[in-house]
Amino acid sequence: MKAGSAAAAALALALLAVARLLAAPPAAPAAAHPPGPLFVTGDRCMACHNGLLTPAGEEFSFGADWRASMMANSARDPYWQAGVRREVTDHPESRAAIENECSRCHMPMANVEARAAGGLGGVFVHLPPLYQETGHQPAAAAPAAGLLAADGVSCTVCHQIQPGNLGTRESLVGGFEIDLAAPPGERTIFGPFEIDAGRTALMRSAVDYRPAAGAHVQSSELCATCHTLITHSLGPGGEVIGELPEQVPYEEWLHSAYREERSCQSCHMPVVAGEMPIASVLGEPRAGVSRHTFRGANFFMLRLLNRYRAELGVAALPHELDAAARRTEEHLASESARVAVARAERVGGRLEIEVAIDNLAGHKLPTAYPSRRAWLHLVVRDRDGRAVFESGALGADAAIAGNDNDEDAARFEPHHERIERPDQVQVYETIMAGPDGAVTTGLLTAVRFVKDNRLLPHGFDKATAGEAIAVHGAAAGDPDFTGGGDRVRYRIDPGGAPGPFTVEAALWYQPIAYRWARNLEPYAAAETARFAGYYRAMARSSAIVLARGAATVE
Repeated sequence: MKAGSAAAAALALALLAVARLLAAPPAAPAAAHPPGPLFVTGDRCMACHNGLLTPAGEEFSFGADWRASMMANSARDPYWQAGVRREVTDHPESRAAIENECSRCHMPMANVEARAAGGLGGVFVHLPPLYQETGHQPAAAAPAAGLLAADGVSCTVCHQIQPGNLGTRESLVGGFEIDLAAPPGERTIFGPFEIDAGRTALMRSAVDYRPAAGAHVQSSELCATCHTLITHSLGPGGEVIGELPEQVPYEEWLHSAYREERSCQSCHMPVVAGEMPIASVLGEPRAGVSRHTFRGANFFMLRLLNRYRAELGVAALPHELDAAARRTEEHLASESARVAVARAERVGGRLEIEVAIDNLAGHKLPTAYPSRRAWLHLVVRDRDGRAVFESGALGADAAIAGNDNDEDAARFEPHHERIERPDQVQVYETIMAGPDGAVTTGLLTAVRFVKDNRLLPHGFDKATAGEAIAVHGAAAGDPDFTGGGDRVRYRIDPGGAPGPFTVEAALWYQPIAYRWARNLEPYAAAETARFAGYYRAMARSSAIVLARGAATVE
């Protein structure tokens, strides 16, 4: 829809709402109203919050930006669906609890509605098309619940979160609070701005919510509710045998210098320069309007969602998802890391090289879901351009040459202070192990990390870091692995190759590592088979370069 037609539709809706408000009888006391649905889908909000213009004349729509984000597609994410299928297959006796916990943040509106009615949130009951194709049809969910589930992390869940418990342990793992008692028309939608009485009445009439200012919507603690996940490790029969800090970017941020400098939203929801209205109908110019692009790091899934949009029921338009993927890649390339070849010289017939990496993010790099990894790719070429040494090359199948874990699921690449052979690669990642010490990618099987050498943010003191954000493995004792980055030394024998030599260093990043995808293949389920096929088809585009550095050895 073009901006003009969207604005016209929004104006018509607003006028209808005003007429309804003026003609309506006085409201009954709140207690006389039944609770009613707690949420509406994002399309209801788009009528008034799309079709805007920035001061620079750029088309701007909250809803269009959001629907092309991973937030809007959290339930459609085929990797998440495959991951949940794997976990309930590994731990069938805990299926109900697993689906309830996983849907708290990926299908939050349907989950809250289910729990408010005295039940548990589900996952696969909201995904009937795939089951119909494979002949395994679950009990049908209510149509309204299915729509709420498909809408992912939508407008009326984030903007209804109450400030009361934010920042506490109870708020984490999807422990945000929604006011379940307020009736329709009295439920509060929080935003960063004060709203006058006239506009409050207009919005209340149009969508049955009352807008109010709430500074907490711009706090990192709100993001932490779903981006801090502590999983329960399960033993035989569903017995809880431990906990694992699956992803804790908020805690990493708290232990960094960024705690005093920037919030999550300041990076992931960049502010529009100048003043602009937040609504296309009777909108008042505001300063500090945040884009709802939710810049993250999963460019790969955005491109996958676009490629398989019909199969996955994606609502965002192709050009919107393409723009979202490009924004993500540009953000990663400009604001995640710097790489420099700090030293490159001949010493006794060998090449001594030192690569310095600077983490520019406000948390570990990479952070969040443990399938993510970054690594150094170093190539040394002689005067004729021939490679005399290479470590960390990415293969066409998305595996890293020489990486132990890609070659063998039972092993993993250690952290390196010095690299001397091509089969040694500096990979920044987490590696999990089960109670038997075996390496695993099963979240609910794992009880601990045996390796966590992800790059630390500036100000991060690994000596005082708590267990949830600790460095694990050889990196803990590496004096060059500190808050802000790492330094890796290479000692290379160029043989009889002629100089001068060119040294090229690149930091690569992959949201879903080769082993994490390959480990889904043995599961005979529709979701795992589907994602494994997607990954094989798109393996060549599974990783990008974050930063590069180069030098010459004369």
